[in-house]
Amino acid sequence: MFLFRPSRAFATAVAINAALLAGCVSVSKQAALREPAPQAPRVELLAREAKPANGRRSSDDISSEIQTVSHEELVDTLSRSSGSGDDLFSGQMELVLPVLLTEVRQRNPSMRAAVAAWGAAFERYPQVVALEDPVLQSMLAPGSLSPSSSVQSSYFVGIAQKIPWAGKRSLRGQIAQFEANAASLDSQDVQLRLTEAARLAFFEYYLVYRDLELNLVNREAVEKFRETAKAKFEATQVTQQDMLQADVELAMLKSRRIELEQNEKIAVARINTLLHREPQLLLPPPPQILEVSGELPDVDALRQMALQHRPDLTAQAARIQAEQTAVALACKEFYPDFEFMGRYDQFWTDVVQRAQVGMYVNIPLNQSRRHAAVREAIFKVNKMQAEYDSQVDSVRNDVQAGFARLEGSRKTVRLYSESVLPTAEQNVAAAYAGYEATKVDFLRLVEAERQLIQLQEKHQEAVAEYQRRRAELERAVGTPLEVLDNADRRP
Repeated sequence: MFLFRPSRAFATAVAINAALLAGCVSVSKQAALREPAPQAPRVELLAREAKPANGRRSSDDISSEIQTVSHEELVDTLSRSSGSGDDLFSGQMELVLPVLLTEVRQRNPSMRAAVAAWGAAFERYPQVVALEDPVLQSMLAPGSLSPSSSVQSSYFVGIAQKIPWAGKRSLRGQIAQFEANAASLDSQDVQLRLTEAARLAFFEYYLVYRDLELNLVNREAVEKFRETAKAKFEATQVTQQDMLQADVELAMLKSRRIELEQNEKIAVARINTLLHREPQLLLPPPPQILEVSGELPDVDALRQMALQHRPDLTAQAARIQAEQTAVALACKEFYPDFEFMGRYDQFWTDVVQRAQVGMYVNIPLNQSRRHAAVREAIFKVNKMQAEYDSQVDSVRNDVQAGFARLEGSRKTVRLYSESVLPTAEQNVAAAYAGYEATKVDFLRLVEAERQLIQLQEKHQEAVAEYQRRRAELERAVGTPLEVLDNADRRP
């Protein structure tokens, strides 16, 4: 501790400390310049008073499916959405996808966990920028207080405060803010994943519902065929085998219905699980028709949008900047920290010596430890930068592959609706007319109907597959494809 009294010893101490600080400055510069940290994508710091910035999106670019409110508002919204959810869809005649997505985002425990992690990261900032608590100092010589003592009462009382080198607290605060930024973007990534999972479950529910309807329609058609076969058998125009074949087809349709009813229960349980409800609770029926778009955005625009809108990419960029700031903080450790104190010391006999101020300062002589800390921080930045580059490659691949799958599904749906199904329906109509005219045997009629049933199911599977592929591509892009309405379109 240095006591600030004008003396030659004090001047000497100041000179020694100045020389040490100069050496620290030169060493820290060498450590910082030894291996430059790689450049990372820039992410705005999380404002303490404002909504969190994601660093890549303006308010006009933000997807309606990615909420950007503060974690306090999200916690309040999610807490209001808790409950059993038994009457969640009461009075609704149809399960609407946007409503389902909203409820999943508000009720799913994964979202609450992500928001809680965001809130915890957000509260790190005031902790790391705060000064340490001041220290109260005191000492007493009990013997000097005795009435029989021949010396004056001896004690001192003081207070000390540690002050880090200028810039260290702000760097720690920046690291905390970047980490809070990453946590907020992680919550948006969880939201995107929940949206994708809910959409996939919804389309599975739609598919099994449509297959059940097709099963009922096809069973009515086969029963009609059986009545025709029965009439022709009674008129001795055909053998009993036609009726038996119709019974076999009806039994196969009943078996298929049992399988579909089982799949329906699984699809309902999956949606209810995402909604944090009991798995057996009923849901409204899905819509009758799912729209299949006839055009797709340009894949190059999608890849570029993915790099701008994927919250996991921006979160990784924020973590890179946190590590880059940690490099600067490690360089700051070459500078000493201070502890200033003031006290009143009754041990001194001279009154003018009793009021004192002083300073403690650590001497950063262990240079190898600090050099290693800087190198460690730089290696961490390099590691995270490489992970970011790998993640970018993966995103580009996901978008390209997702676009190819979506384009293939779109062509398949168009093929079924414009060519395959109309031809199959005409084939059944011709076979039925031929059977009534005793020009076609019953097996050919049954085969035509069986083929139509299979093609109708495949058509619905193609529609659901298109919607699933679209959901996967939107998750890969990080935003709904509708935001490209004003961009170039690919026919």
